[in-house]
Amino acid sequence: MNAFKSTFRAALLVVPAFAFADEAAEQMVQDALPVMHYTCASIAEEANGDEAFVVTVVEKMTALSIYNRQINIEDHATTDEEKAQLREAFIAALSEGCAADKDALLGGVVDNAVKKSLGL
Repeated sequence: MNAFKSTFRAALLVVPAFAFADEAAEQMVQDALPVMHYTCASIAEEANGDEAFVVTVVEKMTALSIYNRQINIEDHATTDEEKAQLREAFIAALSEGCAADKDALLGGVVDNAVKKSLGL
């Protein structure tokens, strides 16, 4: 699970914090659709230690969750310290979600981690 923690940490660093134009939003949905079938267990199995693969999948799911909820991260964290705390909260929530049910769809776990870490 430590590999996932560092992977999720890296994924959160690159999640966009701005609103997408309609074309960009549509592209984001199209990019995320092919990976929405992963569970916590199946992504670990398919990744087979390839953290970059997991980062890419989690980035897509996290960006989609943030977009769907119309969240601007800057409304929740503006300083580097606040962003680091938010990342840690996200990672903890994501880890807890996968630990609780390794067969849960990763997209749902990511969305719940977004909600929990932002206090929504």
